Amino acid sequence: MNNLENIEKFVNSNLTTKINNSLINHNEIKFKIDSEDLTEVIMFLKNNEKTKFKQLIDITAVDYPEKDQRFKMIYFFLSHEYNSRANVEFSIKENEIVSSLTSIFPSANWMEREVFDMYGVSFKDHPDLRRILTDYNFKGHPLRKDFPLTGHNEVRYNEESKKVIYEPVKLEQDFRNFDYESPWEGTKYIKDQTDKK
Repeated sequence: MNNLENIEKFVNSNLTTKINNSLINHNEIKFKIDSEDLTEVIMFLKNNEKTKFKQLIDITAVDYPEKDQRFKMIYFFLSHEYNSRANVEFSIKENEIVSSLTSIFPSANWMEREVFDMYGVSFKDHPDLRRILTDYNFKGHPLRKDFPLTGHNEVRYNEESKKVIYEPVKLEQDFRNFDYESPWEGTKYIKDQTDKK
């Protein structure tokens, strides 16, 4: 039995009611939990002698707009001592608030701000939850699947007023429809024109 299997069995036997599912895939352990158990599970993974996941690598989300629980939150951890990786994931509804990990991992501060900015997920007890990658006046959350490809506003420098201004997006031309057919065979509209002659 390798080290990952030992860790997986140990965590499952100690957190029986907190772990919904676990899986070893691509040399890392994946734990599925409920959102209300996040803090307790993370404290166990970090502080226990047999796990020691003491480094938070990243926090991200995945958007599934068609589902009732729209966002899947994913936390990535590294144990230097056991040279192993784990991720913890759970699903939440659109306006559900997630517990902040900043008191356990101070590095979570910027990661949670990024998830807040890009997906609109809020974190309870976060010390400074505000946008980090977009501008203060930015509308929407760019990594949501329903965010328009062009955005809502465009920013440009106005030479007359000598300042940066925000304007609604104006597309000078319609989106093009590409047919993705082989250029060696000729595109359909060219074939149609030559057939008519």
